[in-house]
Amino acid sequence: MSSVSPTLEGFRAAFRRPSLTFAEIAWRWTAGSVACAFFFFSLIEYLDTLPVTNGDAALLRTRQPLLVGRAIAHIFRGSLNRAALAGLLATLALSFLWILAASLGRAATVRALLAYFRRDAPDEVSAATENTITPRPLRSLIWLNFLRVALTLAALLSFAGAAILVSSASSPAHPRPALVFTLFFPLAGLICILWPMLNWLLSLACIFAVRDGDDAVSAISAAAIFSQEHSGPVCAVSTWSGLAHLAVFSVGTTAASLPLAFVQIAPGRLVIGAIVLFTLAYFAVVDWLYIARLAGYVCIAEMPEAMAKPAPLPTPPPQTSIDRDEPILSDLPNLAVET
Repeated sequence: MSSVSPTLEGFRAAFRRPSLTFAEIAWRWTAGSVACAFFFFSLIEYLDTLPVTNGDAALLRTRQPLLVGRAIAHIFRGSLNRAALAGLLATLALSFLWILAASLGRAATVRALLAYFRRDAPDEVSAATENTITPRPLRSLIWLNFLRVALTLAALLSFAGAAILVSSASSPAHPRPALVFTLFFPLAGLICILWPMLNWLLSLACIFAVRDGDDAVSAISAAAIFSQEHSGPVCAVSTWSGLAHLAVFSVGTTAASLPLAFVQIAPGRLVIGAIVLFTLAYFAVVDWLYIARLAGYVCIAEMPEAMAKPAPLPTPPPQTSIDRDEPILSDLPNLAVET
């Protein structure tokens, strides 16, 4: 079998199995919808608990920026602790919901991709991997997704810690904003590099947790070894899917900004509806690209021999034997003349 392209195989799998994209959209959009509904419900309930006196209402009716600002400051005074506590509880609840939904969704999609590539793999590769899909990878997936949530929280705390650390280089008496920015920029850049790399490794480990039944630590180790041994194909899949994502992002932002040009002549609800529609379409395409990238990784893991095997060399033309003793081929003069 000639070498195959995991990038093309990943996009082909995403085209042939649209149900995988629907499954990805189902669990991602369910978690996102619950998060949005929970946020708006909590915001409305929080605003409903704020006391508004007659004096505050009178200041708000004046529509003077200074008086309105003073009224708002008086209304929100003393409620920051309640808002922080409510936000913390909401974040914990949504984190647990995302961990459970991501674990169930990833188990379903990876199982389907493993079955897809095992069916299309050569006989020797299919026979070697027919018993590798384990029935219960949910515990490992929960731990891996928990680590992803913890990593995100650590990254946010790192940003806050970096900001607090560099703020000591400036003071109200001697402000140094340029120095603070110079110190904060490399720290923020380092966090922005390490955070996506570790998050990518944890997401890649989900494949081995489902396929091999490894625990979280073993799956992370297997993912690290896998990315090292197949660095070329893995880099190719990540690069092409990243470029496709960038192109979709450019097109999506341009399309979402088009309705804003008609904000003065079209109804506001129509403009908002168009923006929401373009945003949902963008998220759907992004989920499809994620399935294509995941399918590329599964292709590399399931068919390593097919990709490592080089393409067959062209068959050289047949060579005919030449008798050098033939007189006509001799370089001696008059050897072919018989007297």
